[in-house]
Amino acid sequence: MSGTSLQSGPLSSLVSSAPRQHASVFYGWWVVAVSGIGLFFGGVPLTVYSFGVFLKPLMQEFHTGRGVISLAYTSELMTGAVVAPVFGWLIDRYGLRKVILLGTAIFGLTLLGNRFISGSIWELYLFYILLGTTLHASGPIPYGSAVSHWFDRRRGLALGLMMLGIGLGAVVVPSLVQQLISRWGWHAAYSILGGAMLQISIPMVAAFLKTPRESGLGHDGLPATRSFEQRNAASLGVSASEAWRTRAFWVMVVAFFLISASVQGCLVHMVAMLTDRGLTKQVAASGASLMGAAVLLGRVGTGYLLDRFFAPRVAAILFAGSSLGILLLWRGATTAAFLGAFLVGLGLGAELDIIAYLTSRYFGLRAFGTIYSLVVAAFAVAGALGPLVMGAGFDRTGSYRAPLFAFVFASLIAAVLVTRLGPYSFSPSHAQGTERTQGQDSATAQAQDHPPAEG
Repeated sequence: MSGTSLQSGPLSSLVSSAPRQHASVFYGWWVVAVSGIGLFFGGVPLTVYSFGVFLKPLMQEFHTGRGVISLAYTSELMTGAVVAPVFGWLIDRYGLRKVILLGTAIFGLTLLGNRFISGSIWELYLFYILLGTTLHASGPIPYGSAVSHWFDRRRGLALGLMMLGIGLGAVVVPSLVQQLISRWGWHAAYSILGGAMLQISIPMVAAFLKTPRESGLGHDGLPATRSFEQRNAASLGVSASEAWRTRAFWVMVVAFFLISASVQGCLVHMVAMLTDRGLTKQVAASGASLMGAAVLLGRVGTGYLLDRFFAPRVAAILFAGSSLGILLLWRGATTAAFLGAFLVGLGLGAELDIIAYLTSRYFGLRAFGTIYSLVVAAFAVAGALGPLVMGAGFDRTGSYRAPLFAFVFASLIAAVLVTRLGPYSFSPSHAQGTERTQGQDSATAQAQDHPPAEG
């Protein structure tokens, strides 16, 4: 497989006929670009970041309250959380491209099938449960696995650039969906999103998403022979069962559970919160887009910082910023709410980048898909419960203030927890003069000098 040449096509003019390791553009960056596009048209931007815009139209359609409709969103994320470890195992066992193609096709067809929903709330719940079964097939689990195997020293930046796809989706999709709903209704809006996923994501992934082994290329732009030797060392890691028994794993699970519930509760109810304060639907959707812009900034900025600073400290600062943002939302003033939305968006933009990066640095790449999916599952469960708590809190008290106040403290606890992770177990390689990552001890450095069996 390592001798397979790159296919001809749009990329051929950008990749020289000289030895592949000397190509003008390292193919790993094309994998980042393809992954970013796949994430833009993936399930998270199309059904998670846009749900706040669908909330009130669905309430009108089914003549019910916010808590009842939020349960549909919760059903999708809870189902996704249950299924996420299965996708991680499938990726490690059968390869990420097969998982992405099949899962994306099913998700897109499910979106098209929203036309079969009539006036029963149970049909709506079933629709979102079906979406949840393949939510993570077009999300950060497979694409993060692809990018992590292409990069080592620049893994943080590569993951951050990849996550721009979700960030751009968070900026563009809410306002776009609002326009689609206003013009044609929520059924048509979901159908258009499903068609875009099927016609754009699937052909691009099928044509261009490759692994280093398939392409015969090395990671980080190094010559292939040298890179494969070092990639073995970088791929050293623990099994999923070994990770399960570590303190670092459970610290990550609890911290990301708390921060996910906090920020995603705000995300889903952002439009409703702003319209409650007298803003028009379009202006409120712009507020959601502002949150998406912060997500976008958080993606790239976090990736850049992760390669240069100790990742748990970066996470702690961003999570504390989210806590401040939620506090501003709690205070109620419109201007403060927009600033709060921005700060919450920064934290939300950092989360999945940080999960992927921390997974690779504390557990290696041996079982990356499985371990990453387990942490993402906890993240998704919390993301499902957060909006439900927000909706139920509003229905009970007529205000979002009580759940927002609770989320201020939950995000602060998450910020403290990530500082307790300790030093990395698998630091970036020392190739090309890269300095050792902060916190790496000599025992781990010696362990990396002995490449494991290919995983």
